[in-house]
Amino acid sequence: MSHGSVTYWLGRLQAGDPASAKQLWDRYYVRVVRVARATLRGADRRVADEEDVALAAFNSFYRAVAGGVFERLEDRSDLWQVLVPLTSRKATDQRRRAGAMKRGAAQTFEGDDFLPGRDPDPQLAAMAAEEAATLLGRLPDDDLDLRRIAVMKLEGFSAAEIGAACGCSLRTVERRICLIRKFWEQPDGRPLPAGTPTQV
Repeated sequence: MSHGSVTYWLGRLQAGDPASAKQLWDRYYVRVVRVARATLRGADRRVADEEDVALAAFNSFYRAVAGGVFERLEDRSDLWQVLVPLTSRKATDQRRRAGAMKRGAAQTFEGDDFLPGRDPDPQLAAMAAEEAATLLGRLPDDDLDLRRIAVMKLEGFSAAEIGAACGCSLRTVERRICLIRKFWEQPDGRPLPAGTPTQV
């Protein structure tokens, strides 16, 4: 089996290898965004965003793998049969929340799309928690709420929902999310390149 194959990385993910999550993300992120965009077509872009949906879908997928939910997850076909309906459900939920926000209705948030039959594998859960802590540790502890915004983003909240929780505008949240990504893209937590705007 090729070490570059989806089958290989799915096996490594289920074995608790955190590097496999990035490999699958790199391969499928664009495709998942396209599915989300198609489902969100016509929705208010201020409260419904395909990148938010993709993040939420992958987060639920990784949690489900850690929980040992899938009886069969062996190849690209199995993976796509999971990601497409999961992404569509996430996008549909976001459309509904967007509609509720327009009507001024109270917001409710769905739980995980998959209910694990057993507790998450301790090793994979520990590695995921360590990786999350590493990423959050790269963010400065300042008055921009970057860590809080990052956690809410990873949990699947939209930019509009984050803005409401943090008391800032949608545009401010979007700029801060871009800044968070710049911090995370730096190898080994190195400082941002000189000239990178940080006043957001």
